[in-house]
Amino acid sequence: MKEKKVHLLLQLFWTFMKISPVTFGGGFVMMPLMKKEVVDKKKWIKDEEIVDSIALAQAAPGSVAVNSAAFVGYRIGGVKGAIAATIGMMIPTFFIVIILSLLFLTVRNNHYAEEAFKGIRPAVVALIVYAAWTTGRSSISDKTTLTIMALAVILLIFFHMHPVLLITAGILSGISIKKLKSSKRE
Repeated sequence: MKEKKVHLLLQLFWTFMKISPVTFGGGFVMMPLMKKEVVDKKKWIKDEEIVDSIALAQAAPGSVAVNSAAFVGYRIGGVKGAIAATIGMMIPTFFIVIILSLLFLTVRNNHYAEEAFKGIRPAVVALIVYAAWTTGRSSISDKTTLTIMALAVILLIFFHMHPVLLITAGILSGISIKKLKSSKRE
């Protein structure tokens, strides 16, 4: 039994260590890859659970990528799973940041480096849009959730609502809607 637990922790560590190096652009970029690895390949959790974990990761202070790893790791392997996934997520990122910092110092005025960054930005936007699309497909399940999403977009774009307030409003609206639906059934 103990061997199975150690094997699971090593799998968690390795899975997030593989995901980490390709999260250029932030935690949202890793969402499709994390879903592919954790939901589709490993079948550790369901699609809805990954969306919930990422939503929680966004609500918590800190990096979305590290928080997501911690939440998913905890869901799969408890506290030790959260630690294994978090360390797996952080190690490659730590070394990549150090290497990129050193490289940036040597190429910061290089025309090709500037053009490379200009090329990376649209690719990152595409990854974020894809992450939003896949998250939306599993999060928007009826007219109510579609309405909440549309209102949230309006509040963000036109009223510049702070994300913490938006998440709090989402939590409260979800609870309120559940209570309304339950009271209508009775």
